[in-house]
This record gives sequence, structure tokens and C-alpha cells, in this order.
Amino acid sequence: MIMYLSMMLTAAIVSYGATWGARLIGDRLELFAPIRSRDMHSSPVSRLGGLGIFAGVLVALAVASQSFFVKDIFRNNGAPWGVLAGAAVIVLVGVADDLLDLRWWVKLIGQAFAALVVAVWGVRMTIIPFIPEPIRFDSDPVNIVLTTGLIVVTMNAFNFIDGLDGLAAGVAVIGGSAFFLTAYWVHRNAPILDRSDLATLLTAVLVGSCLGFLPHNWFPSKIFMGDSGAMLIGLLMASAGVVSTGQITSGLYDRVNGIPTIIPILLPFAVLFLPLLDLCLAVVRRTAVGRSPWSADRGHLHHKLMDIGYSHRTAVMLLYLWAAVLSFGGLAFAVYPWQVVLAIMVAATLVMGLVTAWPYLSRRGENTGVGQASE
Repeated sequence: MIMYLSMMLTAAIVSYGATWGARLIGDRLELFAPIRSRDMHSSPVSRLGGLGIFAGVLVALAVASQSFFVKDIFRNNGAPWGVLAGAAVIVLVGVADDLLDLRWWVKLIGQAFAALVVAVWGVRMTIIPFIPEPIRFDSDPVNIVLTTGLIVVTMNAFNFIDGLDGLAAGVAVIGGSAFFLTAYWVHRNAPILDRSDLATLLTAVLVGSCLGFLPHNWFPSKIFMGDSGAMLIGLLMASAGVVSTGQITSGLYDRVNGIPTIIPILLPFAVLFLPLLDLCLAVVRRTAVGRSPWSADRGHLHHKLMDIGYSHRTAVMLLYLWAAVLSFGGLAFAVYPWQVVLAIMVAATLVMGLVTAWPYLSRRGENTGVGQASE
């Protein structure tokens, strides 16, 4: 645990300093995000923050490759470097989009290429969790296509929720922390000699980098992560999920409580539920009116929360709570009996649903009361 936390701290320190540098460069060169009708900011803000997050990831992984215990992850294993190479590609694509506003199909090609780099030289999805038995794919082309598709979807999901100050980074910290604790706990209690794990390292580095970036991005934001940061988070989160999914038949998850067969896939989906939900709703909403799924609008979850009466900060905190309930609920399935966890999750979801809708319900009640009184 100490070495993973050391890498997390390293990533946080580097990310904080590098984001400060990115702020200075962006402000001096006036590389500001345009102010559009759907945006929540009203003053010029640079969106080079993804460079700061990537710097934290890069330095932390480089240090990890030479550090006690975690360096075993890199021994005769090119996967960490493949993930890092894919991360470098997607950051370049994201910076180009942030500065030049690439067409959606050009950005999609860049996303697919970055994901392909990870799938070819990094990690691959070889198993899809299923009950009673997981489905295994022995074909390299199929594995590469599945991995590429998953990473592209996850990158776009995180990109879609990056609409309020601190939202995407905070959700990544919360979800990544739950993912980190689960991966670490499973390996810590496994009957194996080498307990180092790439998924645990990736999530530790991701959480640290986002923590270092978050003080710069908290409302009112002094810098945005941009597409480069949001897509980088999605790529790292998806890569960690692929690593965990591939461990289903290793016997590691046979020792956990609850429903071990689907824990490796349950947790990533729990962590990514909000981004994926926002992505799905956006695709349905836009295609229903004949627009491209990639066209921007002001209909995301965070927009809806502010429309019903939440302030900027309150909307972010509410989405943090949703992320915590879902992510740590997924973690609880690995530790406690699933019946208990499921009951608590249902109750927590109902309470959170009521809290989320309260401004709308209270306003509707007031309007109903006014209507009845006027009659």
C-alpha cells in the first residue's frame, strides 16, 4: 500500500506543479476556451489542464518502473508502456481539438488510434464476464476490436461530463479511489507471491494526478482539463478495467465475498455509471432530432441539475455523492454479502433520487398550491 500511495503522491505533486505551468502558458498565449451559449463560464479560461494531468501520470509511471515492489509490474511486461503510449497519443489529439476545434470525425479517428495503441501494445480484453461462465475470446483481432471500442466509449463518456468546474476530475478521484481499493484488497488477500498489480497502479496514478489538478479546476476554475484531460482519464480508467476483467479466471476473485464472478466488470461500470448514462442520454437525445451524436448541446445531466435550481457548486457536490454511492457500492460487493449490499444500495439510491429531484418537486408543489389558491 505504501508504494502505491507514494506513486499517488508523486503524481499529485507533479500534476499540481505542471498544471500551474500550463496555466501560465495558456494565459500568456491566450489559449482560452471559447465562451458559448451552452458553457457555464463567462470569462476566458485556458484549457491546457490535460497536460498537467498527463505530466503527473508520466512521471509517476516512470518513477514506479524503478521503485521497489511496483517495478515488478514492468518486468517483462510492455503493457504499462503501451498504456502510456496510448495516453500520449490521446493527449496530443485532445490538445489539437482544444486549440483547433477538430471536426468530430477527425477526433474520433484520433481516439480510435490511441485506443488501438493500447490494445496492440498495452492491454487487451480477452474475457467478457458472464454468469454462470465468462465468455473467452481467443482471437487477437476480436480482442483488439473489443478493447478499442471499450476505450473509445469510456473516453467519450468522461468527455461528456466535463461541463462543470471540478466535475470530471472529482468523479475520477472518487471512482478511481474505489477502484484502487478494490484491486488492492483483492490482491492483498490472494494466495500469490507477486501481489503487484497494473490496475492498482494505474488507478493510484490517475487519482493522484486528478487530485493535483483539482485545486486549479475548483469553482471558479482557473484552468480547464479540456478534451485532452477528459479523454486521458477515460483511457486510463478503461485500461484499468480491462486489466481487472482479464483476471477473472486467475482465481483472485474466488476468494472475495458476494458475487465474485462479475466483480471485475461490476466495479468499472459502477464507477463509470454517471458518465456512461450521460453519454447514452446524449446520443438518444441528439439522434432523436436528427442531429449527430457528437454535436454539442446543453442537455447534459449537470445542465439539467442547474436548470432545476441547483447552484454550480451544489450540482457538482450532488454528482460527487452519486459517484460515491455507486462506486463504493460496487466496492462493497467485493467485501460484504451481496444481499446486504444490494438492500443498502437500493435504499441509498431512493434517498439520492429524492434529494436530486427535491428542487423540482418543491417548486411543482408551490405552483400547484398557487394554482389552487387562485381558483
